[in-house]
Formats: sequence, C-alpha cells, structure tokens
Amino acid sequence: MDTMSAASSNSLFGMGNPLLDICAIVDKDFLDKYTLKPNDQILAEDKHKELFEEIVKKFKVEYHAGGATQNSIKIAQWMIQQPHKVGTFFGCIGKDKFGEILKEKAKEAHIDAHYYEQDEEPTGTCAACITADNRSLVANLAAANCYKKEKHLDLEENWQLVEKAKVYYIAGFFLTVSLESILKVAKHASENNKLFCLNLSAPFICQFFKDNLMQVMPYVDVLFGNETEATAFAKEQEFETEDTKEIAKKAQALPKVNSKRHRIVVLTQGKDETVIASSDKVKTFPVLKIDPKDIVDTNGAGDAFVGGFLSELVQEKPLDQCVKAAHYAANVIIRRAGCTFPEKPDFK
Repeated sequence: MDTMSAASSNSLFGMGNPLLDICAIVDKDFLDKYTLKPNDQILAEDKHKELFEEIVKKFKVEYHAGGATQNSIKIAQWMIQQPHKVGTFFGCIGKDKFGEILKEKAKEAHIDAHYYEQDEEPTGTCAACITADNRSLVANLAAANCYKKEKHLDLEENWQLVEKAKVYYIAGFFLTVSLESILKVAKHASENNKLFCLNLSAPFICQFFKDNLMQVMPYVDVLFGNETEATAFAKEQEFETEDTKEIAKKAQALPKVNSKRHRIVVLTQGKDETVIASSDKVKTFPVLKIDPKDIVDTNGAGDAFVGGFLSELVQEKPLDQCVKAAHYAANVIIRRAGCTFPEKPDFK
C-alpha cells in the first residue's frame, strides 16, 4: 500500500491549454523549411498549416497528451501517487477524437480534469519537432483558445474546485487565451493567502504579451522560467543584465500585492544549475548528472521540473525539497519520449 501524501484532493489547481502533442524526430531541412529554431516554442501561423500534415506523412509520429500546465499537474500527481485527484485541471477542448484521447489520458493520470467542451473548434495540437537534444514546439491552439471565464470558470461547481485548492499553477501560455480567468484565480489566491505560481513559458510571451504578463505579476508568489525566457523577460523589462542570478533578483523584487509572502523566482538553465531568488538571497542548486546519450528528448523537461516542484510545495515541504523533486522529475522525463513517465517515482 502506498503511503498517503500530505496533500488532499483538489489541493493543486491548474488551468491552461490542453493539447495533443504530435512528436517526431525530424531533420534540419524540415526545421529550415518552416523557419523553426531548434529550441523554441511558438504559436502556429498560416505558414505552418502544412507542417502538421507533413510531419505525420514524412516522419514516425507519436501522440502524447500535452499542454504545459496539464503536463505539470500530471507530473505532480504522479510524484504524489496517493490520494488520486490532488491535481485539478481546467481547459478547453473540442468534441472530437483528440478530445476523447485527452479525457482518457487525464483519467489514466488520476487528475481531476474538467474540460470546457465546445464544437466551434477542434481540440488543439502541438507539433514537437525533435532534433538531437533540442525540441521546437509549434502549437495550434484551436479549441484551447476558446476557454471562456463565464462559460466555465464562473460556474458554481467549477469555482468550488478553485476554492478547494491551496496552490495554483498557470503557464504563461494561457496569457494569450484568457487573462480575465487568470486574474480571477490569481486574486482569489492573493486574497486568501494561498500560493499562485506562474511560468514565463516562452520568449514570445515575455515579448508580445508583456502587458498581460505584468498585470498578473503582482499576484505571483512563485515565478518559473528557463534561461532563454529569463533573458527575454529581462530585456523587455529593461533590467539591463543577462546574468541569470541578477535577473532572478530583479524579478523577485517586482511589486507584489500579498506582502505576507515574499516572491520566489525559480530559473532553470538546462544542464547548468538552477537559480532561486527569495527575499534575502540567491541560491543555486546543481541538477542531477546525466550522460547525454541517455537523453531521449527534452520535450516536457520544464513541465516536469515544475510538476516535481509543485508536488512538494502542495505538501508544504521546504524549498530545497521542492527543488530536489523538480530535478528528479525532469531527469526522469528526459530519458523518455514526450512528457511520459514510468508507473511509479523512485523519489525520497
């Protein structure tokens, strides 16, 4: 019998873009044809329409349930194991085969997913174009972009699940979809002294959605990002530094509504050490060593890091334990295709 964790059901809440990942190992010609950087996250434009057809025709593809926030909630649940349904997830899907797959996969992962289902748009997809240990993600949000606060979040039975939670996590990607939904959840967390966590998610969020991002920032208790996102954020905020530690410090000091909690900024740097800024200091934590030949793909590594972190945060564990779990989860995920995981974690 698994020992029950200190987490209760629905204590971790996530909201975001539920996407079906279409993963394939591609070649440089394919990246060049669609002007993709080897390591990036972008939203699909008209010029990418054919990409989704070509990747399926030309390469061996695997389908995995994805979407950054949903991945993180699933990983947190996997780390926690028992009880089931610690993680709640909201997002929008279509009434179609891909939507059914996402529902099935959420059930298998033991998360409490409540999707807003509509038939105007099909379920969103994300092409994960893998080359060596890089991954270029092209998201076609479709249905995910149709999430509506008044049609789903505001409904009493759904809002009750929000109120049950103690820790909230939303990836920056959702800033392009429903700022009002994010603000409603963020304000609830702040007013009730609960933890609201946000991810910078991608350079384009820091650049083109910075107004939305900065409207949410005063409510952010834990901010996640990687080094490329941090650099883009620093540039847009005119921090005048590219040093990850300095960026973490400056982001930590940005204005905050709930003064009872000091913001924590957590910045990952791939194989280099993770940087964490809290109220008084900046600390670094080395990641777990891995032989490059054991890396299958890095798709989902950042989501797994956050999931591991949240799994301990929701159990009120100290910061260094949260980081340890984050590094463990990321290390497991990069040894596997997509954001998939073995039956049980081996984490102490």
